Amino acid sequence: MSAERPPRGANHTPSGGSEAATPQAWGEQATAPPAPHVRVAYENQRFLESDDARPVRILAEYLEPLKRFRDYRIHDTIVFYGSARVTSDGPLGRYYDDARELARLVTAWSKGLASHAHRYVVCTGGGPGIMEAANRGASDAGGRTIGLNIVLPHEQQPNPYVTRELAFEFHYFFMRKLWFAHLAAALVAFPGGFGTLDEIMEILTLAQTRKLARRVPVLLYGSEYWNEIVNFEALVRHGVIAPEDMELFDFADTPQAALDVLVAKIEAAPGEATPAFAASRTPPASDLLR
Repeated sequence: MSAERPPRGANHTPSGGSEAATPQAWGEQATAPPAPHVRVAYENQRFLESDDARPVRILAEYLEPLKRFRDYRIHDTIVFYGSARVTSDGPLGRYYDDARELARLVTAWSKGLASHAHRYVVCTGGGPGIMEAANRGASDAGGRTIGLNIVLPHEQQPNPYVTRELAFEFHYFFMRKLWFAHLAAALVAFPGGFGTLDEIMEILTLAQTRKLARRVPVLLYGSEYWNEIVNFEALVRHGVIAPEDMELFDFADTPQAALDVLVAKIEAAPGEATPAFAASRTPPASDLLR
């Protein structure tokens, strides 16, 4: 006669042990507990937005633009700086019109160069004002144009003239500024405020200290404005810059004169890889030990 099955919970197992009976012990189908939802780290949105993932977000703002610049064969750029507050019908309206015309001239010139990639592409901060004017001028000439936009509480909305595939949105100011400098063959600064001054002085500092491996011409557009805003001669007189530092930049007051300066001063390097980075220079070890 077969043994009678003990009631559930009885202190008995088929092997005669003292452990509580389990469904598996009597051939019943076990019900596994529900598996927790597991996902890979790069799909975890909460983690990606956390402080711990900040290095990942910073790296993404380098690698994602790099891939797009490679995909669309952007070799180098001419960067246009200037105020977001300038409008064509405002008190500085002529600078809007001149920025648009200069960008058109630059783009028409660059499109005529024999190259495997897009050379001297007009690049701006992607917003309104002078940035819009420059993107608009490049678009007038039928060229590609880049916008390195940044998320700000006020003022900075992408303008409609940036090439769709080359419209970027940055969170970190320093990564946006890296991309301004990284591909720049030259830069043109139209009248602007704190942001424009910051961007100009950073590039001039890199040039003054010879930190960049290639020369990046700096053109200040609107000599009357810039000589009023920044007293460069006073900097020399007080000894905080050298007289030869005045050769790090040029002035121009018309679009054609600005184009002539750019064409004369840009160092063409057709054999470089695309994108063509403005690499930094490291002093020889012997210099560091002095």
